[in-house]
Amino acid sequence: MGSSPVPTIDIAPLVEGGFDALGAPAVIEALGSACAEVGFLAVTGHGVSPALLKANRMAARRFFALSSEAKLRVAPRRWNPESANVYRGYFPSSVHGKEGFDIGDPGLDASMPELLERPYYERNRLPVELGAAWSDTVFTYYDELLRFGRTLLEALARFLGGSLGAETRSFERPHSLSTLRFNLYPAREAPVEIARDDGAGLSCAAHVDSGLVTVLYQADPDARAGLQVRAADRGWVDVPRDAAAFVVNTGLAFETLSKGTFRATRHRVLHSGSERLSIPFFVEPAHDFPVAPRSLGLNEEQPLHAMDYETFLAKALEEFPEYSRDP
Repeated sequence: MGSSPVPTIDIAPLVEGGFDALGAPAVIEALGSACAEVGFLAVTGHGVSPALLKANRMAARRFFALSSEAKLRVAPRRWNPESANVYRGYFPSSVHGKEGFDIGDPGLDASMPELLERPYYERNRLPVELGAAWSDTVFTYYDELLRFGRTLLEALARFLGGSLGAETRSFERPHSLSTLRFNLYPAREAPVEIARDDGAGLSCAAHVDSGLVTVLYQADPDARAGLQVRAADRGWVDVPRDAAAFVVNTGLAFETLSKGTFRATRHRVLHSGSERLSIPFFVEPAHDFPVAPRSLGLNEEQPLHAMDYETFLAKALEEFPEYSRDP
């Protein structure tokens, strides 16, 4: 098959030295080129410690090891009529072959009614069985991934010739709608579905992500490769596995912001019969973030009324079975 079209980029010069560091321009160029050419890349030198990666992986495992009753107590209203949440929380594997747990900003609390009255801003429901130390680990990981995600966004904006500038507020806590998810694909004999284009058995159907950037930790370093990306000239190719790396991809919102410069690339998960744990972090702005190039400081002709991110997200989530919820 030859070398993978998915590049691995060491961004340590940017993370350690900031945007004025000597090596920062080369890192920004590499990141932007990868997002423009493939839409997927592996990132090392991200600054998240191996100890935290391991601790959060163990936290995800501990969550999925809970009883079904305990997990459903932190599920949204669709599966738990007593819940006030519609989106945040646990969803069972009966939805589309995998179970998951969505966690929003831990800083959102009852003192913020102006946010809580809007869709997608919901207080986290956490399993009491796992205790405060578990929550501390998960929240620390959320903090680190949001920090890293903001660095990525600024780097990509600069590649395009702009900057987040005045829109930085959209990524402040807790205005950002960013979501940490634990995904567990259970061991099963049959695939969830068969791909129409090549007949491959799948655990997760081919799709593009809806947000700005997804930062994925492939949390089973010894598991067989499963994540594949659609490369324009090579069909479906495996995404490299590296226990020290994050897999990063751009989503539909960034494709729109960049006027198509950055690709929202289709990807899927092959069925292997084995259990698979993955931990994506969806980097997202505030509800009122305009999904238009001006949000990146680009000198482009702008529509009179740009779609806000809340509206954009509502349309995009219609494609995902796990987000089919009664309001």
